Amino acid sequence: MAQLLDGAGELGWVLLKSAIRFVFMVLNNCVAIPSYCCYMLLLQPLRLWDSTMFWHVEGFMFQWLLAMVSTWGWIAGYTVTEWGDDVRPVTEEEAMVIVNHQSTGDVCTLMMCLQDKGTVVQKMMWLMDHVFKYTNFGLVSLIHGDFFIRQGKAYRDKQLIYLKDHLDKYYNSRDRKWIVLFPEGGFLRKRRETSQLFAKKNSLPHLNHVTLPRLGATHVILKTLSAQQENGSVSSDVGTLKQTANKRKGLQWVIDVTIAYPKARPMDIQTWIFGYRPPTVTHVHYRMYPIKEVPVEAQALTDWLYQRFVDKEKLMAHFYDTGSFPRPEGQKEAVSRPMTLDPVWLCIIQLCAFASGYMWYSVLQYLYCCLF
Repeated sequence: MAQLLDGAGELGWVLLKSAIRFVFMVLNNCVAIPSYCCYMLLLQPLRLWDSTMFWHVEGFMFQWLLAMVSTWGWIAGYTVTEWGDDVRPVTEEEAMVIVNHQSTGDVCTLMMCLQDKGTVVQKMMWLMDHVFKYTNFGLVSLIHGDFFIRQGKAYRDKQLIYLKDHLDKYYNSRDRKWIVLFPEGGFLRKRRETSQLFAKKNSLPHLNHVTLPRLGATHVILKTLSAQQENGSVSSDVGTLKQTANKRKGLQWVIDVTIAYPKARPMDIQTWIFGYRPPTVTHVHYRMYPIKEVPVEAQALTDWLYQRFVDKEKLMAHFYDTGSFPRPEGQKEAVSRPMTLDPVWLCIIQLCAFASGYMWYSVLQYLYCCLF
């Protein structure tokens, strides 16, 4: 009987915490996102006068919004441990970031683990499924200049044309540095069976922890944002590039990011919101490839990209067997780095969000009273 009461009490506490978190996040969204939109509207004269400064300010506020999402996981004990290459030295260089995709929580994980990587979050462009356009964060992503891609054979060719036009229009003009995409084109649980059937039919590796990536968006990004050499690879030599007015070098790196969850249990956005899972450490592995090593010709790029996901499969299999990623070649052991966030900074961001929400509410209420 005592055990039953203890279990009921524990369940009640979990439900209470989840309800409090949900209310807090609803309020958080109700003040932060409208405030961001109001600031963007107010700063339109600055956009006409000095677009570089406008997008610098927008990027600063965009990072704060992503930090608010990070707060949701941080206060629930959802943290990140990083492995592999240290990407911080290249955060001011242009890079294409390819990530495996298991759940909606992957985006939240990236929002968290990139917070301490300089200004990269401010200058990042995301490629996301078009359904995210209709979420609470969709309007922010539209203003920021992210690209929403529609899946399916019926849309594929047109979407790639739209992507190229989008990159031409927004990537350089808004001083973007990293572009993030999920080449698998969907969640692992939804695509695994189809991917395995395709692999068997075409004598390709059988994968369990990832699926075979799709080439289209990756190919468009490389062709659009990098210069092509005679050998079919892309160049990082500034002298061979078609320069823009501000002498951008184009893509310098491909950063291969592998996300692994303990016991292969992905974190979804519902877990981040309600916090019903016990404190969990998500593990993120980075590997950097100089852009000159990446082929751009379609078949060679397909083989190269497939090999990256075969490597991901090995990394994740090792992690699920041992609890850690394998040591890099030439090193005696694998070294992990706990990713940390400053709680004082997170509190300041939240206070600023609620203060901004109150200010805009007061301003709009005053205007409404004056007009009506």
